[in-house]
Order: sequence, then structure tokens, then C-alpha cells
Amino acid sequence: MSDSPDYTPPKIWKWDKQLGGTWGSLNRPVAGATHEKELPVGKHPLQLYSLATPNGVKVTVMLEELLALGHSGAEYDAHLIRIRKGDQFSSGFVEINPNSKIPALVDHGTDTPTRVFESGAILMYLAEKFEAFLPTQGAQRAECLSWLFWQMGSAPYLGGGFGHFYSYSPVKFEYPIDRYAMEVKRQLHVLDRHLADKQFMCGDEYTIADIAIWPWYGALVANRVYSAATFLSTHEYSHVNRWNEQIMQRDAVRRGRIVNRVSGRPDQQLRERHDAGDFETRTQDKLEPAS
Repeated sequence: MSDSPDYTPPKIWKWDKQLGGTWGSLNRPVAGATHEKELPVGKHPLQLYSLATPNGVKVTVMLEELLALGHSGAEYDAHLIRIRKGDQFSSGFVEINPNSKIPALVDHGTDTPTRVFESGAILMYLAEKFEAFLPTQGAQRAECLSWLFWQMGSAPYLGGGFGHFYSYSPVKFEYPIDRYAMEVKRQLHVLDRHLADKQFMCGDEYTIADIAIWPWYGALVANRVYSAATFLSTHEYSHVNRWNEQIMQRDAVRRGRIVNRVSGRPDQQLRERHDAGDFETRTQDKLEPAS
């Protein structure tokens, strides 16, 4: 790895196992399992394997919102996948997500178990299964899905782009940080303009578009990811901030965002969830030590 601003790419790229950075020891240019390990299966039809990153939070918020609406079939077990330890490369996890990324869901309530991976696909699957948080009419449905896919296409610039070079890269360079900071601010402006005359992303109705976008961009303006709110002047986006605060008041969101969480205040962590009562019975002495 070269940290020279005059770096010239070689004719043929080769993997440098000493790439460094926060995720350098885990990232690799090949797919597949690195070790044999079966995944646990709990008592509910819906089995989630995840971690409370923004992508993981989307699904736990969705499940908690469905339960809040009275959909008892949305009860679920949430198993912790420690991505820093490489749990996502186990044979069991790769079997349900060949891309080795969280979250991944298995629905055992179908004739044969149904695997669903990619957070946007999981949100759509659950919305259609329970007929909730996804408009059924043509134009409204198209608007919701457009914003859902906007998030799926935009967030990599925030996470893998800005987040990596600003927070995780072992060396800091002006060009990539400036490049991705500009793009993230553009995205925030897109959201701010859109939300100027709307309560939620699709108007007055709370949908999977909000559930998908909020864990990334709500967390960003609230300074919960990358500690970059001051750097990006996120206070400028008043409509995004108002929308974030409104969503944060939802009880299901407050529950969903702590499931599979392994960092922060102990009272804001529920490492695994196997029953709704886990939220009430969790205490600091029942939590695993941080690792």
C-alpha cells in the first residue's frame, strides 16, 4: 500500500494482506466461507442474523413497527453477527447470504425456508408479507420504491466512501475526503429539499422509504455515525433534522435501534432479541462484555 499522492496503479492489481485500516484484516477479494459453523435457530418463524449497523437497524425497526401494528407473525429472533470477528464468513451465514453482509433473514414460515438478503430486499419482503408500510397504489408505490432504491444507491457513498476515508482509512488524503464530503452534502440537500413540504419521505404516510433512509441519514445529522456532524455542517439541513427527531420519537424505532447493538451505553444495547420481553428484562449484568 502506498500513501504517496503520486501513486501510479500497477498494470495488474494484487491483494495486499497488510492493507490496514479498521477493516483491513477482514476484507478480501474472494467470496465464500472461511470456517464451518452452523447458525442458531430460535423459536419464531422469522430468524434475523444481524448487527446494529445502519443496514441492520433498518430491519429491526421494521420488525418492531410491524409488531406495534399488531402483526403477531412478525415476532422474531435476532441473532448477533459480530462482523469484526468474521461471523459473516461462517458456512451457515454464507449459505443464507453468499455476499457475506448483514443483515440476512430466514423465514421458516413458508413451505420451505425462504432466505432474504440485502436490507432493501428484506424491507420489501416484510412489507409485502404483512401488507404494511408500502403503498399499494401505482404512483404512491412507485414513489416509495424510488426513495427506497435511492437509499440503496446513495448510502455506499456515505458509508464506504465518506465514512471510510474520513473515519477508517489508515491514512488521510484531502481528495477522497473532499470528494465524498461534497457528495454526502449533496445527498443531504436532496433530502432537505424533498422534506421541506412533507412529513415523511412519501408525504403523510410513514413507509419503508423512511425506515431505510433514517438509520443512515438521521444518524448522520444526529452525529451518531462517523462523528462528522460538525465537519459536514449537518445543522444546515433543518428539514432532515426535523424528520429525524420525529422518527426518533416512535417507540418501535427506539426499540429497533438497540437490537443487536454492541456499543454505546449499556442500557442502549440488546445484544440478542428472542422475545418482546427482552426489552424489559435486560440489565447491565446480563450483557456480554464489549469486545
